[in-house]
Amino acid sequence: MVEWKSIEEIGSYFGGLTGKTKEDFEEGNGKFITYMNVFSNPSLNPSVVGVVKIHEGEKQNKVQRGDVLFTGSSETPEETGMSCVVTDKLEGDFYMNSFCFGLRLYKPEQYNLHYLKHLLRSESVRKSIAKTASGVTRFNISKARFSKIQIPIPSLEEQTRIVGILDTFTASIDNLKEQIAQRRKQYEYYRDQLLDFEGKEGVERIVLNEICEVINGRAYSQPELLNEGKYRVLRVGNFFSNDNWYYSDLELEDKYYCKNGDLLYAWSASFGPHIWNEEKVIYHYHIWKMNCGERLQKKFMYYWLQSEDIKKQAFTNLHGATMAHLTKALMESLMVPLPSLQEQSHIVSILDTFEASIQNLEAQLKEREKQYEYYRNKLLTFE
Repeated sequence: MVEWKSIEEIGSYFGGLTGKTKEDFEEGNGKFITYMNVFSNPSLNPSVVGVVKIHEGEKQNKVQRGDVLFTGSSETPEETGMSCVVTDKLEGDFYMNSFCFGLRLYKPEQYNLHYLKHLLRSESVRKSIAKTASGVTRFNISKARFSKIQIPIPSLEEQTRIVGILDTFTASIDNLKEQIAQRRKQYEYYRDQLLDFEGKEGVERIVLNEICEVINGRAYSQPELLNEGKYRVLRVGNFFSNDNWYYSDLELEDKYYCKNGDLLYAWSASFGPHIWNEEKVIYHYHIWKMNCGERLQKKFMYYWLQSEDIKKQAFTNLHGATMAHLTKALMESLMVPLPSLQEQSHIVSILDTFEASIQNLEAQLKEREKQYEYYRNKLLTFE
């Protein structure tokens, strides 16, 4: 038997920190839970917190085991009201940031907290929460509408059964994430060791613009960007998400297109090299296309652009107050180590092995997350 209860039936709201100044967060005697901790974690990670100064006699709401924390606002309705359940006993005083709100359960003994962890992130509940948000440039939860959301509460025995299944998936997901993190550490260590040519004989350094052509993408005005059209327009965000593409019908010079195998570099906001592996697209102004000369292997350059060497040369000289960026002149003036083509191939071969291993683990992670979402939605649909 499943009982449907509204949010207001299962608990009461409490708010985050109030009356704090910037100085109160520089050092403190209490811990505060950040917005991103709530947003990113279905179950609170108590090791990722900030500090806050709490004065004697000051009245602030403390967070405790069994509380459910929610983000109050976001840039899209779909990302508002992200839930985070405090499933572990907290050691010391924990407070919540002012951009979130909490729900304290009236009868916590009636709930398996891990059941709530899964339920409140399920597809059906997330859709209900998104409908309670309103706004234009930023969306905020309406607590009046939020309070009326109905959620399914089966018996405690059934909650525990469901948790047993879903926690098996999340444990596997966490294990894969840990493997990926460890493999990345190994990759970064060997990358920086292999690309450290300080004091090595036979390795000359060449100014980048002598061995690599750097071409800036095209700047677009907003009216030129379409919701559909002949060519996709690659922006920095599209390196990380296949959503929110813009299009263009403009016919441009060949230099403004990138195709499968091209080396690109995002020089503003989110720095880094990328090997483009899709069909022909137009690349935007905040991206450089880098055409390597015959003495420089493209994949060797790709790895060097991630190394500590470039960080030491370039990232101490970033420009921009609101959004940091590398200038084209600075990039072109960097000194690139140039071992023999044979040595470049050897280094690429080793690092490709690490990268393939990471990509394999990431593919496994993506598949496991899909399986989890499928079974979560199936097990938590009681209609």
